[in-house]
Amino acid sequence: MSTPPIPPPGPGHPWAPPSPQPGWGPPPGYGQQPPGLNGFALASLLVGLLCLPPLGIVFGVVALVQIAKKGGTGKALAIVGLVVSVLMTGVVALSADRVATAVRHRLESVNELTDVEGDLADIDRLVAGDCFNVPRGDLMDEQPLMYKIDCEQVHDGEVTAAKLTDPKAPVESAEAERVFEDECWKAQDAYAMDTWALPPFAEMFYFAPSRESWSQGDRRLLCVIGTTDEDQRGSLRQDAGSLKPEQAAFLRAANTAEFVMSRPPAKEPDEALAEHQAWARDVSAALGEEARVVNGHTALPGMEKAARAQLGEIEAARALWQRAAQAKTASDFGKQWDRAMGAMLPETEQALRGAYGLSTRIPPWLEEHPDDSEPDSGRGPSRESA
Repeated sequence: MSTPPIPPPGPGHPWAPPSPQPGWGPPPGYGQQPPGLNGFALASLLVGLLCLPPLGIVFGVVALVQIAKKGGTGKALAIVGLVVSVLMTGVVALSADRVATAVRHRLESVNELTDVEGDLADIDRLVAGDCFNVPRGDLMDEQPLMYKIDCEQVHDGEVTAAKLTDPKAPVESAEAERVFEDECWKAQDAYAMDTWALPPFAEMFYFAPSRESWSQGDRRLLCVIGTTDEDQRGSLRQDAGSLKPEQAAFLRAANTAEFVMSRPPAKEPDEALAEHQAWARDVSAALGEEARVVNGHTALPGMEKAARAQLGEIEAARALWQRAAQAKTASDFGKQWDRAMGAMLPETEQALRGAYGLSTRIPPWLEEHPDDSEPDSGRGPSRESA
């Protein structure tokens, strides 16, 4: 039996080639490059570290999205870049805030400086009798800018003394503060001798060398009467040259006695009884000098009655101070100390000062703390050398 022939292609009999037979061939994707490092991932890290952290955040997010959709390497790098960019953005934001705050404060300071009355002066060139203003009236500033002004104008401070300190004096210690305070209290008492005439808001300040400026040779101590709490016009100077001889003599003796009384030893009597005994002897001696001066003025017109009353109280107080100097125990010393401080009344001294023609306004430290041996001693900031 024969096989019929395959009809030739023609109308109604199309011919197509046979289907290819299965066989070996190249795998899918043959000849294509594998996915590389995502450029946004690297850019995120570099931009975040070097210039624009917020842009680094954007690049990091774009890199993660592209890697998720299209594949590629750099996911870990993108995450690191994103984290770094976030952190750096926070740092930049914080720094910008600090810079803005500093600029704002600087502008405020400039505005404050332009509002200060007076001419900017070198603190080292100020001398006794000079009046000045400081920005914001802040005499506690360690490096105040001082603007010299006529004392008849409203001012923040008046210089009572500008002196060189002892080269052997301690620096920035409790001992140093006491030395500087003592020097400036004495200077103020000599500059404004009638202490009762000072306004109640007047305070003693000083500007002393700091440890750093001391090492550079700074030895200058500036003593000041501060009057920042209220408007002060006019000089507070009232030294011996502006007083009658008997007034100056009495004030010199009275101020010395008051100063010695107000500066007991730093330690308590139970820790340093001998020092307190020596101090009590010094107080008695200072009161003895005041008594000698007052006794020499009893013959002056209108002085006898007030002088006799004051002399009686001084002698009573001296006797108690002498007992304190001989006290055997700290407790006994304290009792004599309290009695001695109460032996002299402000009203008696008020009458005596009136007889001398001095101020009769009892100062706050005597009205409020008549038994306090340590009136407010003021404070003094250290001064850095310019």
